Amino acid sequence: MAKDIITAENVHLYYGQKEALHGISLGFPEKEITALIGPSGSGKSTFIRTLNRMSDLNPEVTVTGAIRLDGEDIYSPKTDTVELRKRVGMVFQQPNPFPFSVYDNVTYGLRLSGIKDKALLDQRVEESLKQAAVWDETKDHLKENALSFSGGQQQRICIARVLAVQPEIILLDEPTSALDPVSSAKVEDSLLAIKDQFTIAVVTHNMQQASRISDQTAFFLDGNLVEFSKTVDMFTHPEKQETSDYLNGKFG
Repeated sequence: MAKDIITAENVHLYYGQKEALHGISLGFPEKEITALIGPSGSGKSTFIRTLNRMSDLNPEVTVTGAIRLDGEDIYSPKTDTVELRKRVGMVFQQPNPFPFSVYDNVTYGLRLSGIKDKALLDQRVEESLKQAAVWDETKDHLKENALSFSGGQQQRICIARVLAVQPEIILLDEPTSALDPVSSAKVEDSLLAIKDQFTIAVVTHNMQQASRISDQTAFFLDGNLVEFSKTVDMFTHPEKQETSDYLNGKFG
């Protein structure tokens, strides 16, 4: 069994006085894909944003409990959030490339880190775009505005932008929900191709997607973690009635 690289222990999250997450404890095994499923409003996107402190960006939010990355509490006052978000990268639901060239998008985080070596930047651009399965479509267009590409290509450019800084963990919040089925399949293929190098957590509404790409699945409902197990076990023999009802389309 792979060791957990990041673990949540009794995580509660509040928007003002309203409790949105009710004591989530969950570990993410290294170099595997974990899917977070559940109906809208179940807390899965809220939870994933606690893992790299994106939730800090909302001043209304309070998080209690502990989240440990390689044993270190990421909510410690000593944590450098810029460094944390390099180690724990995030890809959002809507493709959000910056309005400049593909090359400048992919090298953005590297330049912020002070890397100026052109040969190294060139190498990381090619490596990252290949890992994100979008090199063939962009290699002759690296100087073109990333916004001129299709939605699916933009999303893979965003994945490459995260990969370029060589994170340990990649969080993806509904990364294919804005895409057509062909583009979605390409994003799924790119995730499967890189999972031996990165730990990946994917929030998805798509049951088929969760069953196709993930090693384990966490089912969220009303801000609670209802069930967590190997994906094949959950989809064939869910332990909880609520999980079975959700997987069978009775609500959601």
